[in-house]
Amino acid sequence: MNSRRNFVFGLCAVGLPLGVLGRSLPGQAPIPAPPRNPISKDEDPNAPKIDTKAVLEANDKGIKKNVERLYQLAGELKAEVEKTDSVQVLSLGMLKKTEEIEKLAKEIRSRAKG
Repeated sequence: MNSRRNFVFGLCAVGLPLGVLGRSLPGQAPIPAPPRNPISKDEDPNAPKIDTKAVLEANDKGIKKNVERLYQLAGELKAEVEKTDSVQVLSLGMLKKTEEIEKLAKEIRSRAKG
C-alpha cells in the first residue's frame, strides 16, 4: 500500500511541474497559408494558346520517324550479328548500334507518353 502511495505521489510531484512548465512556454505559431491565386504562375492569361492538335501531330511524325530508324538499325544489327562470330569477338560497332537502338526506344516511349 505504501509503495502505491509513493508512486502516485511521485507522479504528481513530477507531472504537475511539467504540466505547468509546458503551459507557460510559448508554443510554435501556426504558419500562415499562402494567398490563393486563381491563376497559377505557369498560366499567363496573355500567353498564346498552344495548339494541342499540332503538338500531337508533331509527336506522331517523330514517333514514326524514330520507329523507321529503329527498324533500320535492328536490321543492320541482325545482319552484323549473323556475319560475326560473337563467341570470339564482340564488335564495337555492334555495341554502338545497340546503344543507339536503346536511345531511340527510350525516345519513342517518352514521346508516346506525351
